[in-house]
Amino acid sequence: MTLYSDPRDHHSHAVRMVLAEKGVTVDIQDVNPSRLPRQLGEVNPYNTVPTLVDRELVLYQSAVIIEYLDERFPHPPLLPVYPVARAQSRLLMYRIDKDWSANLTLLMRGKGGQRVLARAHQTLRESVVAAAPVFTEKPFFFNDEFSLVDCCVAPILWRLNHVGIELPERQTRGITRYMQKMFTRQSFRDSLTELELEMRE
Repeated sequence: MTLYSDPRDHHSHAVRMVLAEKGVTVDIQDVNPSRLPRQLGEVNPYNTVPTLVDRELVLYQSAVIIEYLDERFPHPPLLPVYPVARAQSRLLMYRIDKDWSANLTLLMRGKGGQRVLARAHQTLRESVVAAAPVFTEKPFFFNDEFSLVDCCVAPILWRLNHVGIELPERQTRGITRYMQKMFTRQSFRDSLTELELEMRE
């Protein structure tokens, strides 16, 4: 099994975290987005990362990859058993991708006009702060157990300082506790690249 992964990208980080949580042995190929390897274009028509190659199967788009990994390696399970709860988890991952990921990607790339980046910065900060009460309701994000949703949320929160987003301490104590719990989790530590470690040094 081979994973083409951008060592700075939070989508790639989410996939690496799932692999670490499952204890899956995988060949991780670090990819520089500005110099994509020929092999990636041969297996993925969109030439994007993360891309997972498992024998004859090729998957791209992080949500597809992490759900496949959860079904392919069922222990420990990272999605709820019941259909309603599974659907709610999928919806949360979709909302995180739409509300947080898009703005974070803009800020990480640093491309676009100053007004566009400022809007992305403000929108992401306000959205994370608005979600603060959610982090106090359950041990994990909207769940009593660690799940795929946490694998999507934690890499985003790891990058907030790197893109200049500071959270108001009084309003976001629940988020701070959640981050401490996630960032010390073994699978999270094992999933970090050197470039990601440098983001919070």
